[in-house]
This record gives sequence, structure tokens and C-alpha cells, in this order.
Amino acid sequence: MGGAVRDALLGWPVYDNDWVVVGATPDVMRQRGFKPVGRDFPVFLHPDSAEEYALARTERKSGHGYSGFEVHASPDVTLEEDLLRRDLTVNAIAQGADGQLVDPFDGRGDIEKRVLRHISSAFSEDPLRVLRTARFLARYAPLGFSIALETVALMTKVSQSGELEHLAAERVWVETEKALGEPSPAVYFTTLAECQALSVWFPELSGEALSQSLTSLKYAPAQSQAPLAHWRYALLVCALDDTARETLAQRLRLPNAVAQLARHVALTLELVKASMDAVSVLHWLERLDGWRKPTQVDAQLVLVAEVADEKVAALEAAWNSARAVSPQAIIEQGFQGAALGEALREQRRLAVVNALESA
Repeated sequence: MGGAVRDALLGWPVYDNDWVVVGATPDVMRQRGFKPVGRDFPVFLHPDSAEEYALARTERKSGHGYSGFEVHASPDVTLEEDLLRRDLTVNAIAQGADGQLVDPFDGRGDIEKRVLRHISSAFSEDPLRVLRTARFLARYAPLGFSIALETVALMTKVSQSGELEHLAAERVWVETEKALGEPSPAVYFTTLAECQALSVWFPELSGEALSQSLTSLKYAPAQSQAPLAHWRYALLVCALDDTARETLAQRLRLPNAVAQLARHVALTLELVKASMDAVSVLHWLERLDGWRKPTQVDAQLVLVAEVADEKVAALEAAWNSARAVSPQAIIEQGFQGAALGEALREQRRLAVVNALESA
């Protein structure tokens, strides 16, 4: 169903199969060993494959936002009715176990035309579809896809309606995180800007700030412990001032690790764009909490290699020299309390000075 069929037709990797069951009831599914997992509508896990099987259903708008729907699932709901509730024609193609395609809205034709097109005006009932459509374009733009003009117009209408404001921040972040992991993440944000959705959830990036922010995405390290999407987010917001960056993080209810990475990236880029001296490098190491969490410094050095490769050697030397300073050796010299902290910091500063002069 849906995404699996779409990606198979595109020659894209298919990781999960979702199945729709027509003519069954929850009792029938349970009797056959399926495990119910759906909270909002009847979804079951296959007893052997653990793939998802959902009962065919229809939906009716009953409130605001992503979850404001009444779901009707019963044996009399047809496959075509189930497909009608979906967002885009390319996501409304079903394939039977025998390989036969069911494509009532010509999704296959739109795949061939490389067009993302909404199925009906019901698209506007779920504001999350604005973000999802932008995310799909971030994935498929390299294949030549675009969004149909009438769909862009409908996305704009949804943005102007105020419905986007009713989305849960967590849902907005999930879509954004996925988009940031796609081949063309910048397209997600430019599409949201085009349909006036960017100013609702990402006002800090609106206007001229967007182009500046998008140019930074190319520096995201491909090989790192942090996910590529998180690096891209951190680089996206690195040009914002501290207040704007934190306001956006709070609005999106970002995971702490992502918000922290964004702070660290801003610190690192501020450091490498200036003429580095011992005071600024030591301040950078302290703000990264390098003595307790050395992996945070190591991660930023990976970024420096992407942004300012000529400064990596000096920073690595400074870092290695500073962390080689032994607190125990200073304690053995008789330092205690506040004096110990001051002496330790001074020794680390001198280590950084020597490393930078030798680099």
C-alpha cells in the first residue's frame, strides 16, 4: 500500500510494507492471531512478519489539527474509499498479493509525470499534509518531481487558514527531522516558504534569513555519531542569535540533544570565523564541557574539518594539550578549593597557548 508501492514504482528502496484489509473486523483479526496496536484506528501486527495491517477506513474532520478526525472502519468500507482519504495520488496506489495494482486516482501517471498532486479537497482537512508534501519533495526533487500548482495553492490556503497552528510541535519536528535527512533538505524549507507555512512554525527563518541559513546545510558531516538530520538542523539555525535559536527550539520542543548540538555548532562557527587565540579556544572547550564530555569536542572537530579545514590541526593540538593537563599533579602541588580551579585553568590556558604557537 501507499508508500511501499510508490517507492517500488520509482525504483526507490522499500523498507516497510503496509497492508489494508477489506471486509474484516477487529474480532476477525484477533481470531487470526493479529496483535492490535492502533490507538486511533484499527491497526494490527501480523503474528509472523510483524508487518502492519490496517482495516479499511474513512475519516471525517471533527476538530482542529492532525488528530481532529472521526474514523470509521467497518467491513463495508471499500479499498477505493480507503484510498480516497489519502493525501497525494502517488500515495494512493494499492497492490494486491498477486501484484495487481489498484490505482483509482492515476498515481502511477503522476509518478511518470514526476508530479506530487493532492487527491481531493479533503487534503486541506489535515494541516500536517502541508509539511508532508514538502518533505516528499525534499526526497524526490532529485528525480525531477515538483508539486502541482493547484496543490501548492491548496497548501497556501491551509497555511492562511490558521490550521497549522493547531499542530502538535512534536509532529512538526518529526516531519522536519525526516525532511532534514532527505537528499534535498533545502527544498523542504523553500516549499514551506512558498506556501506561507514557514512563517507559522519557523518565523526566525523567514525572508532573507532563509537563504543564508540554507547555504550552511552543505557543511553537515556525513560521518559522525550525531544523525545527519541533527547536524543539518544545527547548521540551519547557526546564523540566528541566541535568543532566536532558543525560541525556535522551544517552539518545536526539540529533544535536548538537538538543541544542545545547535548551541555547540554556533559556538564552533563563531570561533573559526574569528582569529583564534588561547582565550577564545579555552572558552570554546569550557562551553563544550570538554573535560567531562570529550566526545562533544571531538564531534565539533569533525565539523571544523568541513567548515575550516585549515584550522583543524591547531584546534586538535590545543585540545590534546589542554586535556593532558593533570588535575592530580596540581593537587600534589598543594592547591585546594578555588585556588585549585584557578591554577588548573591557567595551566590549560598555557597548554593552549603553546599548542597554538607550535601549530
